[in-house]
Amino acid sequence: MSPAPVPFTYPYPRPSVTCDVVAFTMRVDHLAVLLVKRKEDPFKGSWALPGGFVNENEALERAASRELYEETGVSGVRLEQLAAYGDPGRDPRGHTITVAWVTFLTAEPSIKPGDDAAEAEWHPLRSLDLRSASGSRSVAPPPPSSRRAPPSRKSVAPKPAKLPVAFDHARIITGAYRRLCKHLDDPVHDPAFDIVPARFTLAELRRIYEVILGRELPPRWAKQYFVDRGLVVRAGSKPAAKPANQLYRWNRR
Repeated sequence: MSPAPVPFTYPYPRPSVTCDVVAFTMRVDHLAVLLVKRKEDPFKGSWALPGGFVNENEALERAASRELYEETGVSGVRLEQLAAYGDPGRDPRGHTITVAWVTFLTAEPSIKPGDDAAEAEWHPLRSLDLRSASGSRSVAPPPPSSRRAPPSRKSVAPKPAKLPVAFDHARIITGAYRRLCKHLDDPVHDPAFDIVPARFTLAELRRIYEVILGRELPPRWAKQYFVDRGLVVRAGSKPAAKPANQLYRWNRR
């Protein structure tokens, strides 16, 4: 009887692999990112992206979706692979490579912390401390308003401290925000994820761009940029009674 075959193994150590998910949504006047408070070390009690280790023989996107669901209760979302991050020392447990994913949720889902997440919450992107990823210049969008409050003679309260995030997640969030801004350049031909529902008004579309980019846009900008160029078309066979209520859809073939 011949001996059982011996599985092939490499003669050198192999890094661990994780997946992390950057999930954005719009909450009234700010862009928010979904974070979890870690229940265990390392970084116990700190806020981090939902994610975790890839199981043996598990596809990367499946691992990302599973970890997102296990830690936040969010499921059924489209994910776009962002990048891989594997600098030695990024994880105190050992050499770990993470594959990051990004998505944008047009409707804010209910969240429920689970697995090794003590809490799960949406945090305004501009409230996070991302300086470790971008130097002293913030990449987070400011409030989308050009109106300035009149000067006050009263003492001004100090601004609240920015919220730090664990591991190298500031760098990952920064990269995800830049990917989201790039996605705005061509949302018709780059449908990795949607930034508006299937049917939307021009005002809703313009507001999404204002919040993400952090600046006000002219009222007629959406019509000139999207309708006049044929990027969006009217939804339905009959026009709405009021132009402001007209619903549109992406002109995707």
